[in-house]
Amino acid sequence: MTAMPARRRLLLPIAATAISAALVGCGVIPDQSGSAEPQLTAGPSVAGTRSPAPPAAPSPTASQPKSSRSASSKAESSAPSSTKPAKLIFKRGDDGAKVRELQARLKQLAWYSGDVTEHYGDQTATAVRGFQAKRDLPATGTVDTTTWAKLVAMTLQPTDDQLHNVVHAGPAIMKQDDQTQRVRELQARLKQLNWFSEEVTGFYGSVTAEAVRGFQDKHGLPATGAVDQATWTQLVSMTRRPTAGELSGKSSATGGSTAGLDSRCLTGRTLCIDKSTDQLVWVIDGKPRLHFDVRFGADTTPTREGAFSVGWKARDWTSTLYHSEMPFSMFFSGGQAVHYSSDFAARGYAGASHGCVNVRDYAGIQELFGQVRVGDKVIVYRS
Repeated sequence: MTAMPARRRLLLPIAATAISAALVGCGVIPDQSGSAEPQLTAGPSVAGTRSPAPPAAPSPTASQPKSSRSASSKAESSAPSSTKPAKLIFKRGDDGAKVRELQARLKQLAWYSGDVTEHYGDQTATAVRGFQAKRDLPATGTVDTTTWAKLVAMTLQPTDDQLHNVVHAGPAIMKQDDQTQRVRELQARLKQLNWFSEEVTGFYGSVTAEAVRGFQDKHGLPATGAVDQATWTQLVSMTRRPTAGELSGKSSATGGSTAGLDSRCLTGRTLCIDKSTDQLVWVIDGKPRLHFDVRFGADTTPTREGAFSVGWKARDWTSTLYHSEMPFSMFFSGGQAVHYSSDFAARGYAGASHGCVNVRDYAGIQELFGQVRVGDKVIVYRS
């Protein structure tokens, strides 16, 4: 057998790694050599998946002059290190005023939801761990200089009120007895979060006021039942712009119209995903069966658009890249999948995925997962 040229042997692993990187989304696809079945439907763990090994760095070739190799090695060994090891600042069990600042800054980004205190306990450690994992920092739950610098850069210096859990209600921009189109939007957005279960009417009555009060209390806002700017900003950050159907009060979790759906969705079995309206509609033979609010990847990790198919399913999956749980995963393009997201359920549209299509309706996606088959179409588009 003819030996493979050295240059080709070097390029092959580099090309394999580049192809794998292009397909990465929320996780690396399972090894297709047999250790994980593409049609997997229940309970896989990350053992049995593996990423392609990075190519080994080439050793100096015989054609490289010895003098240049030794000079290069000498320069590398004498060059001072440009990075300093991160220094630990906070850890579980610490107490003090600076812990208040840490919690208050985390609270600005909705990672910490409790009262601001001087004690670094389990809740603070969990919040720090989530912040770190989201930003590809070592998720230790302790704060080093790198984590602190990133947090400070993303937040404002906490006020005295923020440090001591004092919240003041602002002037009402919507209140009881109002009747406007904006109240329709308020009711529709509250309905997206299951705070409002009545018909969307545009009239701000006692039921709407009670829904607002519950939302405010849940998110640490003054529970007045009237909407001030802080309440509205929080609600908008967790929801999407309501559709015309939602504003009319005639939208439904099941069924619905095919109006606005891509024509490719109207035949066969299709997960029809519209990035313009943040909606996923499950369509069988032209009839919408289920629809969901969805969230997509950030600008740096966009959800791919086009025509795909479900390649494999996993009821209980953990991201091999980000180590976050991805229940009811339906993979359609490399590492990108439709799956349930607890972060989406908690923070709404204030966050983003790493390229996957996030669903926040746990019971709904459980039903969807049971209906979708490997091979069903997936259409991702903008209307």
